[in-house]
Amino acid sequence: MSSLTPMLRQYQQIKAEHPDSILMYRLGDFYEMFYDDARSASEALSLTLTSRGRGTRNEAPMCGVPYHAAEGYIAKLLKKGFRVAICDQVEDARVAKGIVKRAVTRVVSPGTITDPAQLRPREPNYIAAVHAIGDPSRGRAGDGIGCAFLDLSTGDFRLAEHRGPDAGERLREQLAWFAPREIVYAEGVDPSTRPPIDAIEGPEGALKSPAPSWAFAHDTAYRILLDCLGTTSLDGFGCEGSPAAIAAAGGLVHYLRETQKADLRHLTRIVLEQASDSMTLDPTTCRTLEITGNARDGGRDGTVLEILDQTRTAMGARLLRDFVLRPLMSVAAIEERLDAVALFVGRPGERASLREQLSRVHDLERLLARCSLGNANARDLVALRESLEVLPELVELGIAFTTDLLTRLIAGLDVLGDLHARLASAIADDPPTTVREGGLFRDGYHAELDDLRSVRRDGHAYLAAIETRERSRTGIASLKVRYNKVFGYYIEVSNANKDRVPVDYDRKQTLVGAERFITPELKEYETKVLTAQERIASLEHELFVAIREEVTLAASRLKRTAHTLATLDALASLAEVAAQNNYVRPLIEDSVRLIIHGGRHPVVERLLRDDRFVPNDCVMNADEEQILILTGPNMGGKSTYLRQVALIVLMAQAGSFVPASDATVGLVDRIFSRVGASDNLARGQSTFLVEMNETANIVNNTSRRSLILLDEVGRGTSTFDGLSIAWSVAEYLHDTPAVAARTLFATHYHELTELALLRPRFRNLTMSVREWNDTIIFLRQVLEGTADRSYGIQVARLAGLPEAIIERAREILMNLERDELTRDGRPKLARHATGGQEKTRDAAVSSGQLGLFAPAEHPVVEALRRASMDRMTPLEAMNFLADLKKKVGEVDG
Repeated sequence: MSSLTPMLRQYQQIKAEHPDSILMYRLGDFYEMFYDDARSASEALSLTLTSRGRGTRNEAPMCGVPYHAAEGYIAKLLKKGFRVAICDQVEDARVAKGIVKRAVTRVVSPGTITDPAQLRPREPNYIAAVHAIGDPSRGRAGDGIGCAFLDLSTGDFRLAEHRGPDAGERLREQLAWFAPREIVYAEGVDPSTRPPIDAIEGPEGALKSPAPSWAFAHDTAYRILLDCLGTTSLDGFGCEGSPAAIAAAGGLVHYLRETQKADLRHLTRIVLEQASDSMTLDPTTCRTLEITGNARDGGRDGTVLEILDQTRTAMGARLLRDFVLRPLMSVAAIEERLDAVALFVGRPGERASLREQLSRVHDLERLLARCSLGNANARDLVALRESLEVLPELVELGIAFTTDLLTRLIAGLDVLGDLHARLASAIADDPPTTVREGGLFRDGYHAELDDLRSVRRDGHAYLAAIETRERSRTGIASLKVRYNKVFGYYIEVSNANKDRVPVDYDRKQTLVGAERFITPELKEYETKVLTAQERIASLEHELFVAIREEVTLAASRLKRTAHTLATLDALASLAEVAAQNNYVRPLIEDSVRLIIHGGRHPVVERLLRDDRFVPNDCVMNADEEQILILTGPNMGGKSTYLRQVALIVLMAQAGSFVPASDATVGLVDRIFSRVGASDNLARGQSTFLVEMNETANIVNNTSRRSLILLDEVGRGTSTFDGLSIAWSVAEYLHDTPAVAARTLFATHYHELTELALLRPRFRNLTMSVREWNDTIIFLRQVLEGTADRSYGIQVARLAGLPEAIIERAREILMNLERDELTRDGRPKLARHATGGQEKTRDAAVSSGQLGLFAPAEHPVVEALRRASMDRMTPLEAMNFLADLKKKVGEVDG
């Protein structure tokens, strides 16, 4: 270190404090990176790697980026998985003695992004903290896994605590729901007593960040939260009895304060998550129902959220996402939302006016966060001012909204007139993006600023005025006021008039034919002019920071207003969607019934262009018609039917109208969906193991209030094994009172339909099809009864398999169903010859796997089924009868 230059010594000292971050070190107009950071950044950003001190023993690899373009490069580094520490000058270079002082002003990581260009406006960006106390699996009062989730860009702050044997599973569900981009934990966690952080399965690519373990100690964490929230206790937030959650939250706030170098004053409220407040949707259910991400690439296209989200504000979009992922469990709360949606549906004109006004509102939550963190610029305040201008019009419009929820929202809407007035009088209409170069404020806002601007703008006029006045005062008509870079401003008088110079003139220079003088007024004006631009920039920055502070002090008011606007926007969006798609208001009740008439899949019906979606009914009751066994062919619509029933329930409890002719929904506490399966190669899990894991989760966690979707349970293994498991699961769900939930069970095991004869609460349904010329037509209609066949070969034909394969498959199926053997006792499954040689098999064909109870069909019946009698000529018909007679003889023989 002693041999390094002062600058590199300073760099190394600061870098030692942030070893896990790429340090961007401000030098002039660039952020420079050195040593290993330079090597990593040059590769990640495709920058040229140079060096400082080339040829010396202290040569330092380096690369850099312009300071004004730094945010774009930071975004690229974050996407590559890096954490970035921003090091700025914290001392005026003009007064510095030696090297200018520098310090890290913020650390940017995936969970701490607030730059709008790096955020998805309609989605939250959470950072999480996880901390365990004692043995969470025992469920004792002092034990548990605590977790905290915070969207720094909006101030949305939520806590949860989990105890008991399923604590780890509940944690995984929440991590999947919040999808944090970064997870904070206490460094030095003992894996023998607490879950190691590596075992926490956050979203793929989530950065894991350690924080000092002392910040997670309960007393320390408690004080951190009190200081952050500005309260004397946490009683008002309902989390006093959740020590693990408090520990996680305190550790998270400490981490954010240290990395952001800010007080986080936009965090004004914390919410303790309670399992009873909302329906539980586990990660599997969210994925299979494609609620917020599609199965193709995880994007929004083709999801329920895409259909329902016609919000006009980013705040409303994020809140609607919350509605959909957290359906309510209170009949009264759901009915309040439905009342509001119904009012908007019935008043299209007022709904349109509301939505038009909301479209003028910017993202108040993220604007406030940027102010609180000291990142907001003047254009952010212009956006805030423009948003506040809309509020009085919204209040006037909202007076006519007469439902309980809407009346409360409008009555409590703070229009923040004082803040709007200050912003309107202060901030210029089109300010620059930087806050240190002036041009931020209107003329007339601040007297000194106006004077400085006048000096800069009106210098020639001012000097001309001085010249006119001094000529009049002295009587010297040739007196001139001039300026040069050596002497600055001066008054020049010819030698012929120097005896008329006033005594208050101070001689500055003598020339051959004239003398130059200065006055206190000129000296003062010169100082003003020479320092005006610098002082303008400095003064405007001071004034801007003061106004930004005023906005931050109004954080609680702004957050309440933002939430009100977001709620209005989300409800109006649900009404807009309902009106466009002919949705109806569901009846919500505290029961275990589910009655849907004319139900439709909200996404599939929108994607159909040439075909009409076929609506279907669903009647279930945990006390009477508990388990519906649904059979039918592949491509017949079974999976769509299962999903649409679940989505109608989800939408209803979210407070939305639903795609049906009418619907009665008894409250559902959880939706379990085991629809489709895939290998999880990363964990070494086969399709069948994934399927069994999901099924185990269902039977171990369901209740009578749940809704279960089971699609083809057991298909990942042999037919006998699969059928036995499916049968046993169905019996268990029926016979065990604690888990006797409403269940939709789609299957190709037609034998399961026998359960309706053996158990009282089973009911058989089937997807109807029609056969025509050995092909099938899918009618998509759900009917009472059972399917007698799976129609797999017909579906294979629709998929385009060659006809030779189709015919051979039909023959093999017939042989399997009838256990048909050749005369020498060999299975006819292998009777075709290849190259003139007959193939044989020594193993007997097992006939039971494709149909345990179904009798083999007679070949004459099969031939009649395939025949097109209306197309035969009389001669062809006679030949056909002869062939039938021959077949009868062969079988009888």
